[in-house]
Amino acid sequence: MHTMWKGTISFGLVNIPVKMHAATENKDIQLRQLHKECQSPIKYERTCPVCERPVKNEEIVKAYEYAKNKFVVLDEEELEALKQEQADKAVEIVDFVQLAEVDPIYYEKSYFLSPNEGGAKAYGLLRKALKETEKIGIAKMMIRSKEQLAIIRVYQDTLVVETIHYPDEVRSVADVPNVPKEVEANPQELDTAKMLIEQLTTAFDPTKYKDEYRHALLDLIEQKKEQDQTATALDKPSPDAATNLMDALQASLERAKQDKPKPKQPQLSKQKEKKVKKKKTGT
Repeated sequence: MHTMWKGTISFGLVNIPVKMHAATENKDIQLRQLHKECQSPIKYERTCPVCERPVKNEEIVKAYEYAKNKFVVLDEEELEALKQEQADKAVEIVDFVQLAEVDPIYYEKSYFLSPNEGGAKAYGLLRKALKETEKIGIAKMMIRSKEQLAIIRVYQDTLVVETIHYPDEVRSVADVPNVPKEVEANPQELDTAKMLIEQLTTAFDPTKYKDEYRHALLDLIEQKKEQDQTATALDKPSPDAATNLMDALQASLERAKQDKPKPKQPQLSKQKEKKVKKKKTGT
């Protein structure tokens, strides 16, 4: 299992060297976008709308938009210094609470913790203490340039870090539209609803649930592969130097013709104009 982070978890004077591993994985099926005509993958480029050209990575800086089109630019050195300052700190458990006190709306992402070198005994101590007290630890830690609030708990004999949202990251329920206030329910309807809930109540078994859409999509993909309904992207044609040169010369010639100013007609003097008029009229 890939190690994402190494550090130390501390509570009181106890320090536990640990490694952190992703506990979950995203199994969404990623679909690519192809050009319908030639079946080639579509590319997206970072472009500047003002300079009207693609922008390289080294030309990009990070900034905070504090007002419309008003930015505070932050140097990579400044961001890295802040990140390092926080990353060097140990993950400290600041409180112990009951798991039931943390509403699931706060949960974000799960990580497994394994003991690093020399940390097995302290790891086992914290695990046993959490089990017997039926408590979880509230801690702060730095993950991917963000200071995270997290809970540390026991899951199937393994310590787990569960990152959770800060309170100001959870939107107020008062902002949810069209939520009805207390509705008086018909006693008979309420009793029927309770009976239905009781009939459908069972022990939680996560293995009985599966992503029906993802499995159906995978079946469709396999079926199309077996029926040879596949597409192969065309190779990008190699540029022909002679053709490209001729095209460039021809385009330059056409542009030169368009840009070339038309010759002005010579203006005749008044005396010459009179002579020309006499010749035309025969006088």
